[in-house]
Amino acid sequence: MHAQYRSECAGATPVRAAIAVATLGTMSDMKTMVRTEISVNGRSYYLAQDQDARSLRAGMEGAVRAGGGFVEFTEVGNRVVSVIVTPASQVVFTTETVQFDERDTGDLGVPYGGLYDL
Repeated sequence: MHAQYRSECAGATPVRAAIAVATLGTMSDMKTMVRTEISVNGRSYYLAQDQDARSLRAGMEGAVRAGGGFVEFTEVGNRVVSVIVTPASQVVFTTETVQFDERDTGDLGVPYGGLYDL
């Protein structure tokens, strides 16, 4: 149970406890999204939400079959990344559920994150 919830509800009347729950919300109220992480030779990138992981994986497989080539994608923060993929490259795709970030649109005209995004 959430520590703040416990401190708000300890000794409270049932009505006051209900107000505390409504104010704090619950984990089930949290908006989530699926994020795909790609590791290329040990360097990790998180795909922007508009990126199609299956198409990217197919593009990387095609680069390997061709003996190597650059593959481009947009990462979280709306930045373009180009990586060279060769038959010797180690590439791993993983997915996880994370808290929703409305900035994660893949819109290259609206980058965010980094040194100057406070």
